[in-house]
Amino acid sequence: MLGVVGIGHVAIKVTDLDRSLDFYRDRLGFPEMLRLKHDNGETWLVYLRITDDQYLEIFPGAENDRAPGWNANGVNHMCFTIEDLEGTTERIKAAGIALTSEIKPGLDGNRQAWIEDPDGNRIELMEMAQDCLQLQAIRRLHQEHA
Repeated sequence: MLGVVGIGHVAIKVTDLDRSLDFYRDRLGFPEMLRLKHDNGETWLVYLRITDDQYLEIFPGAENDRAPGWNANGVNHMCFTIEDLEGTTERIKAAGIALTSEIKPGLDGNRQAWIEDPDGNRIELMEMAQDCLQLQAIRRLHQEHA
């Protein structure tokens, strides 16, 4: 597969950088790693850490007030893998973030809940089950290529 080993980052364009940093950094808890600036000193992007090798890039200056709807072309949503979905959703609610969908089973056998960021970007919170379709498929692929 062309040497790809993972997804390094997701980049989103936002209307209000401070509002987005309040959401992702201050309420969801993704630490700010660095900022890149234009020659004039304005922030070009902010890098937030999700894991040591996965990041969220936030670019200010979006032209639209809201991300496209769920049926639009383009990226449909981000998914964050969660170890303790109940605990995570309780912390998210305590931070003032409303769930757009309470915890429910997904068609893939995992449990999920949903939130939106201030620009309407949809975020899935997914707790993977040991017998979920993804892990079944991975086991099958490993057996086929063994």
